[in-house]
Amino acid sequence: MPASVEELRLEEVRIPFKIAFKHAAAERGETSSVWVEARSGRTIGFGESCPRPYVTGETLNTARAFFQRYESSIRSRVTNLDTLHQWMGEHRDALDENPAAWCAMELALLDLIAQTGGTTIEGLLSLPELEGLFQYTAVLGDAPTDAFKAVAEEYRRLGFTDYKVKLSGNAASDRERVDVLRGWPAASRRFRADANNLWSTADEAIAGIARLDFPFFAVEEPIRRRHHAELSRIARALECQIILDESCVRLDDLAPLAREPQQWIVNVRVSKMGGLVRSLDLVRAARAIGVQLIVGAQVGETTLLTRAALPVAKAAGADLVAQEGAFGTWLLAHDVCEEPLMFGARGVLDVASYRWLQRPGWGISKSDRFTSLPGRSPQ
Repeated sequence: MPASVEELRLEEVRIPFKIAFKHAAAERGETSSVWVEARSGRTIGFGESCPRPYVTGETLNTARAFFQRYESSIRSRVTNLDTLHQWMGEHRDALDENPAAWCAMELALLDLIAQTGGTTIEGLLSLPELEGLFQYTAVLGDAPTDAFKAVAEEYRRLGFTDYKVKLSGNAASDRERVDVLRGWPAASRRFRADANNLWSTADEAIAGIARLDFPFFAVEEPIRRRHHAELSRIARALECQIILDESCVRLDDLAPLAREPQQWIVNVRVSKMGGLVRSLDLVRAARAIGVQLIVGAQVGETTLLTRAALPVAKAAGADLVAQEGAFGTWLLAHDVCEEPLMFGARGVLDVASYRWLQRPGWGISKSDRFTSLPGRSPQ
C-alpha cells in the first residue's frame, strides 16, 4: 500500500544528561539531535539523527538546511520502498555530504512505509525478525579519576565484560584512569581505547599508547582520519587492530582496507552512515572483504537510534566485535518514548522484554514528555 507523505516536520531535540560526558573531541551535557516526523493521515513515522561537526562535518543548522532543500521533493516522490531507493540513488552525492541529515528523514520514511504496510522494519527490508540477546559495551569517558573509578565500578557491578576507554592525551591522567582497570581480574574482560584523533603522527600515537602499558585489543582513530598507511604502522607497532570511525563514513572508504582487512574494524553508526539502508550496505560490503565491525552509537542517542541499530548488528553476524549504545535513561534525564530500549544486567538487551518491537514500523510510542523538550523548534 503506498504511503503518501502528507507532511514532513523537523525538530531539534535537547534532553539533559544525568552526568556530563567528555572525550577528546567534545564535551556534552545534553543531547543535540534532529527529530523528523513523516505523516500520512493518522500514521506518523519517526526518525532521529545526531549531526556532529567532528564526525561528518554536520551541524543542526546544516541538517535543517538539507531538510528544507529536499523536503518537497521527498513528499512528492517517495511513496514506498522502491521509490525511496530510487530517490536515494539519484541523490547519492548529497547524501554522502549530509549523512546525518538524511538519516533522520530516512528512518521516518521507513517507519511510515512499514506502518502503512502493517509490517516491522525488518519485514519491510526482508531481514530476519529481531530475537535473542544484544550485548553492549561499557563506555568510560574522559572524567576525573575519582568519577571515572565510580562509573567503572558501577559497570563492573552490573556485570559488563566489554569496555571502551576514552583517552584524553594527558599521559598522567590517562595512566591514572587505566590504573583503575589494571587491578581488575583479566579473565572475561576486554578493553579498547578511543583516541578521537588525538595525535598528529603515528610515532606520537605509538609512544602515547605504549606509555600506558595496557592491553587494549584495538585503538579507535588515534591520528588524523584516513591516513591508512600511518594507521597500519600503528597497528603493527602496538600489535592491535585499528577501529575506523570518522575515517569510514561511506562505502568508498572501504577500498583502502581490502589489502590487510585483518587490521581493521569499522565502527558503523547509523546516524554517521546516513541511515539504516546505507548502514546495511556498508556492513555487507565490509564483511565481503573480511573487515570486522562494531555497531556504534553517538553519545545522546535516544531509543529510536538504538532500535534502528538492532538489524545492523544482526546483519554483522559473526563479524560483530562489539555493540555500543542502548543507554536510554541510564544517561538521559528522559527518553522520547514510553518504554526506553536499554541494556540491563551484564550489558544485555533482551528483545523478548520489549513486546512493542513486534509492532509495525519501529514500534515506538512517543512519550507525552516529548512535547515539552527544551530547545524544541518545529520547522
